[in-house]
Amino acid sequence: MIKIDIQKKLHAAHGEMILNLNLQIEQGELVAIYGPSGAGKTSTLKILSGLLNPDSGTLSVNNNLWFDNKQKINLKPQQRKVGYLFQDYALFPNMTVLQNLAFALSKNQDRSILNELIEMVELGELQHRKPNTLSGGQKQRVALARALVQRPQILLLDEPLSALDRKIRSKLQNYILSIHRKYYLTTILISHDIGEIHKLADKVILLEDGKISKQGTPTEIFINQKVSGKFKFTGEVLSIEKEDVVYIVTVLIQNQIVKVIAQSTEIEGFQIGDQVMVASKAFNPIIYKID
Repeated sequence: MIKIDIQKKLHAAHGEMILNLNLQIEQGELVAIYGPSGAGKTSTLKILSGLLNPDSGTLSVNNNLWFDNKQKINLKPQQRKVGYLFQDYALFPNMTVLQNLAFALSKNQDRSILNELIEMVELGELQHRKPNTLSGGQKQRVALARALVQRPQILLLDEPLSALDRKIRSKLQNYILSIHRKYYLTTILISHDIGEIHKLADKVILLEDGKISKQGTPTEIFINQKVSGKFKFTGEVLSIEKEDVVYIVTVLIQNQIVKVIAQSTEIEGFQIGDQVMVASKAFNPIIYKID
């Protein structure tokens, strides 16, 4: 179990902000952190990894203190069993895929983990190639495998798939879920993709202005519980067009475009780019904005 009770002064775009976190994450959970830019999401991952020091508080993992300002305990990043996956891959360009993975081995570590990871994320045919010959999705698979070389207790994912197209992103999501379950990791994911969060996360932490405003399952966080309907899908509003007395709302759901007929009262406050939920009710689709 991860127990976090920390405070950290941050300099956000709108001025000074206090990151104030008090939460517990169970071992084996996949938790998504969601919220606006500048809310403190990446800073939270950096504090867990040891790349950023809190001003005060405590951080413990499985009853082992990683940080306690009063006891002057602060484990270095290399002392924490954490794998960190970034959006920008951070691979060594002069090394092959296999060499990138081998570089992450700790001293005297059994090299058999390399073959295990190469097989798991299907890098066998790519292992002797260098990063500049790989696609974005292939590079991210290498980065994911490298983050797991030292068998971390915690896997931190900082929007690792946001630069990839939807088809490749979906495949990488499957890899992440498979690895999370196989190694029984505690995984913490930052993502702005509500569909991705629904697919991967057991729990969502909504972070706003450095504070946790809400916690719960993806359904509890994103979907209005008053909505009834046999089918429910989340998507992004692409356009809103008036046609006679109704409106046609075009919504991107995964890689499909859906048009929904709505009354003006149903789409009040809607804007292009809003995340919405489309549900069927007695075979007529209805649409709700996700707050």
